[in-house]
Amino acid sequence: MISVGIIGFGRIGAEHATWLSQCKSIRAAAIADATPARQQLAQSRGLKTYSTIPDLLNDNTIDAILISTPTSMHFDHVQLALNANKHVLVEKPMALDLDQSRRLADLADRKKLVLSVFHNRRWDLDYLTVQKHIRENTFGKIINIESRLGQWQSSVGPAAREYRPGWRNEAAFGGGGLYDWGSHFIDQLWRLMWPAKPIRVFAQLRGNVWTKDCDDFARVLIDFDSGSVALCEINTTTTRPLPRWHIDGEKGSADSPFSLTFDTREWAQLHLTPSDHSPPKLLQPASPGLSESDIWTQFAAAIRGQSPPAVPIKSVLGTMALLDAARKSSHRGTAIDVSGIDWEP
Repeated sequence: MISVGIIGFGRIGAEHATWLSQCKSIRAAAIADATPARQQLAQSRGLKTYSTIPDLLNDNTIDAILISTPTSMHFDHVQLALNANKHVLVEKPMALDLDQSRRLADLADRKKLVLSVFHNRRWDLDYLTVQKHIRENTFGKIINIESRLGQWQSSVGPAAREYRPGWRNEAAFGGGGLYDWGSHFIDQLWRLMWPAKPIRVFAQLRGNVWTKDCDDFARVLIDFDSGSVALCEINTTTTRPLPRWHIDGEKGSADSPFSLTFDTREWAQLHLTPSDHSPPKLLQPASPGLSESDIWTQFAAAIRGQSPPAVPIKSVLGTMALLDAARKSSHRGTAIDVSGIDWEP
């Protein structure tokens, strides 16, 4: 049984402990969190607790580490864990930028340790349904694909109330919609369009209502070398949300509804209007993908050398490159060339 230590036992860290409890080959064993209330919660769930990260990393019974601290801390905490010879799974986004991410990937490679990122939304039903119909040529050549989250409420939600519950709306902690939902949606978009490659990014990031020093509105436009275009939009300042997905292709266009409860089954209801004037139809959903516990089980298999992790680390670098380009574009007010990036799905 592989034992996992969790650095940062906030809302997401506690969810991971639940997912791990459903696995047969890997389990949560300990946590490091400086907040007494979170330590008490961990103890109530049978986990060993440490108040400092070095104490956890010095525990020789711990094989792997989950990093579920604020985004701005990911680089330092992943580095500490790898240097303590622990395998690492880190919450998304991997780090603050591509440079930090590459340095972590290189360190893991040198030390021959498994490093992966928890991009669990690569297996959301709506994403898999869109992917299924792109691969089956339902739309023909893709002209335009749009991926949105819209609501009048901060998309980042509260963190654990015992530790700075609004940190995900603070730039110093790596807050904002682009890093939060945007890191998932951009990861999905460029993978959907593969083998077409992104060549150019233009973005508008604004803080309007829920935050003033990072973004509660994020619009990212991506040009691909196939001629297709894509849009990712996280808009938490609208009372009239647009469809979760909108797709235009030579054979027709499709929409799926928004869901204020983030229900991926609703998001997967793709309604196609064919371009040949045949009747509109609801497209068949994809088969379910990996669960969060399945992702952990594959991580355990990777540690044992049996198979790659569900999210190979090199497959995340393209996502980090696009997040970098979006921030640069918004700051400069110009499009950013990403054609020189080494993409690996």
